[in-house]
Amino acid sequence: MALRVPKAELPAELRQNLIKQFGSVPEPNEVLWNNPKLAEANQEFSAKVATWDAADASLKTFAHMAVAAQVGCSWCLDINYFVALNQNLDLTKASQVPRWRESQVFTPLEREVMEYAEAMTNTPTTVTDDLSASLLDRLGAAALVELTVFIGFANLAARCNTAHGITSQGYSDACEIPLAARPQTPGVASAS
Repeated sequence: MALRVPKAELPAELRQNLIKQFGSVPEPNEVLWNNPKLAEANQEFSAKVATWDAADASLKTFAHMAVAAQVGCSWCLDINYFVALNQNLDLTKASQVPRWRESQVFTPLEREVMEYAEAMTNTPTTVTDDLSASLLDRLGAAALVELTVFIGFANLAARCNTAHGITSQGYSDACEIPLAARPQTPGVASAS
């Protein structure tokens, strides 16, 4: 797939910072820079999201990857797998998120979080009172609110990236364990 919106030229300092942080310039940054005010606001909010700490980092990463797999955002899967590597999260688990329902590596809580992420991603959403109550009981109100907003942010990113035609840039190539392909499910977008 080709980009549907051209890349814009980033300021030199921003370009250098992104290369230092990621090894290359992420295409979403270049595409969003067509509207610098929007791009800067997105970067500011992304930076704030990264500081939230009421919910476990691995749960949030797995939730974001579950959203990406469901929406079909290969870029989000790619970068979140790379993030998992750089945050010293369990790469075996991260690699299995696209097929979490079939994989045996996840805890019941991790499974529930990914189910919640998918339920929030469905249109219309399919979050149930039981699922929400269970997560509230297990995580507490602050972490559940954070996880919910984080999943909403993941949906924003995944849907914008796929609409713009942004695909994997190979960030996950640095990870030792290959990212598993999502099983084909009728009516659900594939990340492959």
